[in-house]
Amino acid sequence: MLTDFQGLEVSTSSSETINYINEFLIQELTIGNNTEVILEAIKSDPTCGLANIYAAVSYLFSRSPDSVSQAAQYIDAATRCDMNTREQRTLAAVDAWFKQDIPQAIARSAVPKAIAHHQAIAEVFPQDSINIHICQYHQRNSGDSEGMLQIIKQVLPTNPDSSYLQAMYAYALGECGYPSEAEFFGKRAIIKQLDNRWAHHAVAHALEAQGRFQEGIAWMHSVSDTWEQTTPAFYSHLWWHTALFHLESQQYNIALALYDEHVWGRASKENILSQINAISLLIRLELKSVDVGQRWSEIAPHLEPRLQQRVLGYHDLHYVYALARAGQKDWINQILTSMQEIAKQSLPETGQTWTEIAIPGAQAMVAHAQGDWQTTIALFEPIRPRLHKIGGTNIQLDLFEKVYIDALFKTGNYSLASNLLSERQSLRKKFSVGCTAALIQK
Repeated sequence: MLTDFQGLEVSTSSSETINYINEFLIQELTIGNNTEVILEAIKSDPTCGLANIYAAVSYLFSRSPDSVSQAAQYIDAATRCDMNTREQRTLAAVDAWFKQDIPQAIARSAVPKAIAHHQAIAEVFPQDSINIHICQYHQRNSGDSEGMLQIIKQVLPTNPDSSYLQAMYAYALGECGYPSEAEFFGKRAIIKQLDNRWAHHAVAHALEAQGRFQEGIAWMHSVSDTWEQTTPAFYSHLWWHTALFHLESQQYNIALALYDEHVWGRASKENILSQINAISLLIRLELKSVDVGQRWSEIAPHLEPRLQQRVLGYHDLHYVYALARAGQKDWINQILTSMQEIAKQSLPETGQTWTEIAIPGAQAMVAHAQGDWQTTIALFEPIRPRLHKIGGTNIQLDLFEKVYIDALFKTGNYSLASNLLSERQSLRKKFSVGCTAALIQK
C-alpha cells in the first residue's frame, strides 16, 4: 500500500494515482483551479476508493448546477472499492455532506453527522489536512466558529510546519475574534508557500477586522498575481475583499471598477459564491450612495436557478435583495415560499433557524431594498444576535448590520445608529492592539 505526501496510506498500488491525489490535495488546500486532476487519478486506478471520494468532494465544493448529480456517481463508485479505515470514514463524512443537498427532511441532519466523522478522523489521523479543511467548511456554514478553532488546535501541534494547517488556523482565529493572531499565522503560512490563497484570504479577514484598510489594499495587491491560478469563484471572492478595502478607504470608483473588471466581470456567473460576491458588493456600494446603474438587472437573470434551491439562508438574503432591486417580485415570492417549505421539511433545530432567522432576515432585506426602513428595523432587530446561524463569515454577515444601521439613519434614529458605529470602531481598535493569548505556536 502506498502513501500520500502526508504519510497517509492510500488503497492503491498505482504510484501514478498517488501523484494525482497529491496534486489534488495541494490544489484543494490552496484553492487552486486544477482540482479536476483527481479524475486522472481515477483513470489510472478506477478501484481507488479515495480518488473517487475526492472527486465527489471536488464537485460538492464547486456548487455548480450539476454538482450533486456528479458527486453521486463517484460516491457510488467508492462504495464498491476496498478501503482502509480512514478512507471508509472519509466516505461516510462525504456521503453525509452529499445528502444535505438532497431535498428530503431526513437529510437535514447531514452536516452534524459529517462534522462528527471529520472529528473522529482528526483524532486518529491529525495530519489529514483536507479532512480539517472540509470540517471547517461545514462548521463555518453552521455558524460554529469556535468549533473551527478547536479542531485546528487539536491537530496543529502534530503538524506545526504545515502551511495548509497554519492557513486554516489563521482563518479560524480571525472568525473567533483574534485578528492579530490570524494575521501572524496567515503571513507565516505564505513564507513557505506564496500561492497559499487560503492564507491570503485569512489575512484579508484579519486586516479588515482591525480597520487597517490601506494595509489591506497593499497586502491583497501584493499577492494578487497568484490569483490567476485559483478557481473563478475564489478569484471573484479575493477581488471582492480587495474592493471592500478600497470601498472602506472611500475609493468608490476603484471599488466599482474592480466589480466590473474582476468581481463580476470575470466571474463564473452561474456560481453561487460569485453571485453572492457581486450582490454583496453592489449593496455596499449603494449604502455609500454610489450609483450602480443597470448592474442589478444584469445579475437578476442568473438567479433564476436559485428560486427553488435552498443551501444556506445567508445566500437567500442576498438573492431576494438583488431581485427586489431588479423589480422581480414574483421571483422573490418564490424564494420566500421555498424557504418556508424547507423549514417545514427540516428537523426541528434547522427548521427553527429557517423560520425564526433566515425568513425574517430575507423579508428585512426585501424591505430595505424597497425603501421600507421601519420594516427593515423591526425585522432585523430581534434576529441580529443569531444571524451567524444562517452561514457566512464575520465580514459577510456584517453586511446585514450595515443594512440595519443604514435603516436607523434613514428613520432618524441617529443616536442608536451612532452608538453602533462607535462600538464597531472601538472593537476595531481593540483588535489592533497586537498578538496575544491565542499565539500557541512559535
